[in-house]
Amino acid sequence: MILNKQKIIILVILSLLAACGFKLRGQISALPFKSLYVSAPDGHTIGMDLERAINASPTTKVVTDATAADATLQIISAVHERAILSLSAGGRVRDFNLIYRVIYRLVDNQGTEIVPNTEIAVSRVLPFLDAQILAKEAEERLLQKDMQSDAIQQILWRLAAIKIPT
Repeated sequence: MILNKQKIIILVILSLLAACGFKLRGQISALPFKSLYVSAPDGHTIGMDLERAINASPTTKVVTDATAADATLQIISAVHERAILSLSAGGRVRDFNLIYRVIYRLVDNQGTEIVPNTEIAVSRVLPFLDAQILAKEAEERLLQKDMQSDAIQQILWRLAAIKIPT
């Protein structure tokens, strides 16, 4: 009897989750281009990570020649920033605000701007303790990589929403 009530409660919860449209975050399934060229500033890993994410799409492939692409995704800048968020009573830093800003634009193969310069800003809070400097540096690097991944997902979601007239 008790086991049946638990099963019913679990089924009700699962059906409510399914009814609300909940689904796990995943890769973008379809981009509106057959081929895309990615242009990123030298020294930034966002270009390679974007290419990898776009190649995971079943409909779009990254090409190495801009003239052979349907469109060019230009990463204009990608900058990591760190600002003091709060101080202790003794004047020591307690929290940093990490910000990752990406500015990109999308141009078709005729040079027509599809998406003008657009900025994506992702931020995270990094609690800080003087006694854990080395660990906090490693945590900061991990947070920066996580913010870059989030920015790439946002770029891909925005690209997937573009409607190209046929």
